[in-house]
Amino acid sequence: MKILKMEKNVSKIRTHDAIVGLLYLISVGLTLYTTNLNFLSIAIAVGVLQIISPATKFCPVYFILNKLMPETDPIQNGK
Repeated sequence: MKILKMEKNVSKIRTHDAIVGLLYLISVGLTLYTTNLNFLSIAIAVGVLQIISPATKFCPVYFILNKLMPETDPIQNGK
């Protein structure tokens, strides 16, 4: 049972990494496609959130994943 829960936690972490990576790629892709540097603000915002999340123990992506995957351990739930 514990191994199954660990695998689900790994799945949550991988999903988080995929979402964050996708946000970075979308930001850079839109910047290159439109030559509008304002799209880089998405990457900057995601980066700032990643830098401050260990101190605040809050990550918006984990907040959503904790709600969508209740059978796993909560990660960075603000406690």
